[in-house]
Amino acid sequence: MEMYFGSEENASIVYAALAVDKELQPDKVKRLMTVSDGKLSVHFEATEARFLRASFSAFVDVLTLATKTIEEFGQVMKL
Repeated sequence: MEMYFGSEENASIVYAALAVDKELQPDKVKRLMTVSDGKLSVHFEATEARFLRASFSAFVDVLTLATKTIEEFGQVMKL
């Protein structure tokens, strides 16, 4: 799955938000994420469809929240 965020910075923000959410069953589900040219690429592998479904669903929930936060508040504030 690939999502374009308009900038490397936005893609990296979403990556950071998702990276801290580790898989609950890493022996059953693997997730590989990369950021390049403003795109977040994600690859899932799972031993069973039900593990993939649960992992993907939780991932999309956090992805949606992170995306809406960027849309609402715009660029990162420089302190």
